[in-house]
Amino acid sequence: MPKTLTLRVDDETYGTLAEAAAAEGRSIANLIETAAVQHVRAQQFADDAEMAEIDANERLVARIKRGSRDARARRGRFVG
Repeated sequence: MPKTLTLRVDDETYGTLAEAAAAEGRSIANLIETAAVQHVRAQQFADDAEMAEIDANERLVARIKRGSRDARARRGRFVG
């Protein structure tokens, strides 16, 4: 079910968003939603270069696998 969010921006920011949305033929809400989702996804996942660096580090890969096994077995504790 869709949710409504309220966002307060200054006039200059609103103008920038309105101009960008109009140029793409969509609403400001759609522009903001799309940009926010793209940003979050980009931050959540490693890109190809990061994955190559991770895969090349055998010690790190072993620690990740051990941590995954421990999590599945519910060993340890979550530190947030």
